[in-house]
Amino acid sequence: MLRRLLGFRFRNKTAPTLSAAVRCLSSGSVDITVPLNFWAGRRRSSQESREKENVYEPATGRVLCHLEPCGGEEVDQAVKAAKSAFGPWSKMSGMERARIMIEAAHLIEVRREEIAEMEVVNNGKSITEARLDVDSARLCIEYYAGLASTLAGQHVQLPGGSFAYTRREPLGVCVGIGAWNYPFQIAAWKSAPALACGNSMVFKPSPVTPVTAVLLAEIYAKAGVPEGLFNVVQGGQETGSLLCYHPDVNKVSFTGSVPTGQKIMEMASKGVKPVTLELGGKSPLIIFKDSDLENAVKGALMANFLSQGQVCSNGTRVYVQKDVLAEFVEEVVKRTQAIAIGDPLLESTRMGALVSRPHLDKVLSFVEQAKKEGATVLCGGERFVPSDPKLKSGYYMTPCVLSDCTDDMTCVRDEIFGPVMSVLSFETEQEVLQRANNTTMGLAAGVFTRSVSERYQENRRRILKAGSCFINNYNITPVEVPFGGFKMSGIGRENGQVTVEFYSQLKTVFVEMGDVDSLF
Repeated sequence: MLRRLLGFRFRNKTAPTLSAAVRCLSSGSVDITVPLNFWAGRRRSSQESREKENVYEPATGRVLCHLEPCGGEEVDQAVKAAKSAFGPWSKMSGMERARIMIEAAHLIEVRREEIAEMEVVNNGKSITEARLDVDSARLCIEYYAGLASTLAGQHVQLPGGSFAYTRREPLGVCVGIGAWNYPFQIAAWKSAPALACGNSMVFKPSPVTPVTAVLLAEIYAKAGVPEGLFNVVQGGQETGSLLCYHPDVNKVSFTGSVPTGQKIMEMASKGVKPVTLELGGKSPLIIFKDSDLENAVKGALMANFLSQGQVCSNGTRVYVQKDVLAEFVEEVVKRTQAIAIGDPLLESTRMGALVSRPHLDKVLSFVEQAKKEGATVLCGGERFVPSDPKLKSGYYMTPCVLSDCTDDMTCVRDEIFGPVMSVLSFETEQEVLQRANNTTMGLAAGVFTRSVSERYQENRRRILKAGSCFINNYNITPVEVPFGGFKMSGIGRENGQVTVEFYSQLKTVFVEMGDVDSLF
């Protein structure tokens, strides 16, 4: 089943049985040969003569497959398919849509392991994390299936027996543009609320991680959505621009960097199209002296080293009150050095490979710049070569903890997007809150303290300027809770009930029960 659905072949001469393929997928064993574009109900090859792009397996550095970017003709076909499917889907009741979405969630649950394995092969994160990402995708679809039948408006009584009411209506064809750090999860996070509200979608994954979004398209199709409801087009900047400018696209939702988000917002503005932008962050994590230090250390590790540090909400500016700085740093360094790095498909691995060679080089250059600016490397920050020969060309590095950092250093100001923790000290609460908010971004923030009620009251007056604030935990993202940023970290929200508002439009209807009162 895995070979048929994913279209890969094993590199060794004797392929294992089908059941063994599911159990024994290993790094360096997979070639993907089937098309990764999908519209109007099936996978599609590019019809235009375009140069194919290499897609790499981060764990080994070898070529995994070749990407066929979509041009204008393919984008137009995908959008037309989505527009065609929008009609029947938008006319279904919420309960009808919910039944199909629940079936899609069930199929994801059944195929959890194979999806997670392919996510690892294409992205480089550990299999343990990939399983959780697949679970999050499933839960998101289940959650919005539950909301699909609750979409309702408001009734307003007017004088003379007349009345008005509002109703939520779908937007039409929505575009989702994903990032490479959570390929399958982001595809679900964007499509689930869109579909629940009655929209259709064309989704463009990152060209670095194109493999698993098409699996979601096949799952939706098998679950029974109208042909063309969820489509996948591959490509980079050109393909994204074609989608944003397309006259039949009614909304764009993007996850990625601030500069790209700004360009997408500008392109969408030409058609006055609503956008959801989930952009970068440089989030603060504040450790007060009264915190439970064991939990604070674990929180700091979760805030910096999930997915090899490639998480937009990471709390990479770790402010520690001077009274506990030495103890905190000692324990953080000890546990960071103990993180198991290596083959991401092994159960024992806790840190896999970064997503690409250029990105690895960029992250390592941040460490070098930090040293030049006066930061001290307490551990890590170096290229790592696993003992397994087939992994020698993979994109690995040792997780890094920097001390003696100051607010004006590049490592503290700029988003590194890698396993690099910058530790800073502070003395007073007023001081640290001011420093924590001194950034153009505001995706997340965290606080560790035992004085929860006291700090909560304080935060009501001197609020941390971030879209998601964690108290005594970090980087938890239940799908029932909205996720998004303040300032340059984005516009709109993903997950939670409020996201329905970003995938629908409000219509007001007036009903006159008497005669028209005219001035003419």
